[in-house]
Amino acid sequence: MILTLALGLPMLGAAVLAGSSRWDARQARWLAAGVASLSLLLLVIAWIGFDPAGPRFQHVDELRWVPSLGVAWRVGVDGIALTVATMSALLFVATIVYPPDSRGEPRQDLVQYYAWLLFLQSVSLGVFLALDLLLFYVFFDLSLVGMFFLIGRWGHGQPQIAALKFFLYTFAGSLLLLLAIIGLYLSLDTPSFDMRVLIERQPLAGSGLYAGLVFLALMLGFAIKTPLVPLHTWLPQAHVDAPGPVSAILAGVLLKMGSYGMIRLPLAMMPETFARYAPVVAIVALVAIVYGALVALGQGNLKRRIAYTSINHMGYTVLGIAVAAAFADNVAARQLALTGATVEMVAHGLITGALFLICGSFWQRTGDYDFGHYGGLARQAPLLTGFSVLAMFASLGMPALAGFVAEFQIFAGTFAIYPWLAVLGVVGILITAALFLDMLRRLFFGRLPAHLGEFPDLGRSEWGVLTVLALAIVVIGVAPQFLLAPIEAAASALVGGR
Repeated sequence: MILTLALGLPMLGAAVLAGSSRWDARQARWLAAGVASLSLLLLVIAWIGFDPAGPRFQHVDELRWVPSLGVAWRVGVDGIALTVATMSALLFVATIVYPPDSRGEPRQDLVQYYAWLLFLQSVSLGVFLALDLLLFYVFFDLSLVGMFFLIGRWGHGQPQIAALKFFLYTFAGSLLLLLAIIGLYLSLDTPSFDMRVLIERQPLAGSGLYAGLVFLALMLGFAIKTPLVPLHTWLPQAHVDAPGPVSAILAGVLLKMGSYGMIRLPLAMMPETFARYAPVVAIVALVAIVYGALVALGQGNLKRRIAYTSINHMGYTVLGIAVAAAFADNVAARQLALTGATVEMVAHGLITGALFLICGSFWQRTGDYDFGHYGGLARQAPLLTGFSVLAMFASLGMPALAGFVAEFQIFAGTFAIYPWLAVLGVVGILITAALFLDMLRRLFFGRLPAHLGEFPDLGRSEWGVLTVLALAIVVIGVAPQFLLAPIEAAASALVGGR
């Protein structure tokens, strides 16, 4: 029951906040933080009890739901699901504790803001923990609802337009995903939505056109969510107009649903079909890596630049997944690439989550993301500067930080399978380094503009949250074995190492 409780408690907390008018914003914030922390604690307990050498899926809860259709409440984890879900729960705690972008104005409707964050935590964990295809789809779709209201109601700029574009674009991907799920369901002699059955039986192995169409629908649906070029156009405006903490969840958690879905469905259930198209997927990932970095370099808006770096980094993740799927005898290299892709999901969630929270601190103080209006903040706000430097260097892949562990594994695995893609992909790292160093220069060095003379440094809750995320980034970079052990066990099972 531990996983059911982990995803059920935030939904219960959301209902409590939404169903009562007696809460004020402060009370709602700390209630939400307590519930989210309890959910995180349950996942940590599940992690401690997880045996990498044991069964592939552990902590399984199963309850019959619609037996005639083969639908059930099925949740469980392998090493990949466990690590991504735990990172997501940690990021939800961080975003709830972090100050919202209210510009210092007391707002009673923040009670509903925290209720929606808890709702989104519950359905997001459901995506990563589900072992039933229909349940996976339900949670995948409900995540759109939570993010739609968080952007549309508490965003700035043109939040309703950004929220509508986000919803319609990603909902189209969800419909493609639904068609593919139906295709997988009908491919079994005895139809079932049990993911374990589909993984074991591989019903679409060598099925020609039918398998190709199901694979295409899956990959398009997940590519929109990830997002991959050219299906990324909903992302920049959604990030720029969302509150900083909500952007942290959008980048750190919701984008991972796309890449996680690629691992859980097409890679696990249709490996032969994926292998056939792996070079195409790898090339698309390479385009996302280089394009995302180049376009990010050209942005004069702090939040828009970080948004485009997410396209770049998710390209690394998809490249690792494509390498893992490739027709190749080098099982060790494929396993290394998949391990790196999973570590990249965790590292990107922590690093880019921290960067978007920092963006929220800028907006809270000035209401402005334009680089041209900043400079010289290193002396004025040393804590903000220090955390920004750490997060940016982690994002560009400096050794001893989480980003390096992920990217090294991805490129080492890729070089063994597609060496020319690995060489070209390194260009993306070089551009990423340039864009982050440029950000540091324009924000924190040079002359301090007169209007920033009273710019305050980070408050207690801000530096407290960023300290936790920074510690996680450093620990993964220095001593990653605790993270690698469960991931490597799952990666080995997926690429046929056992």
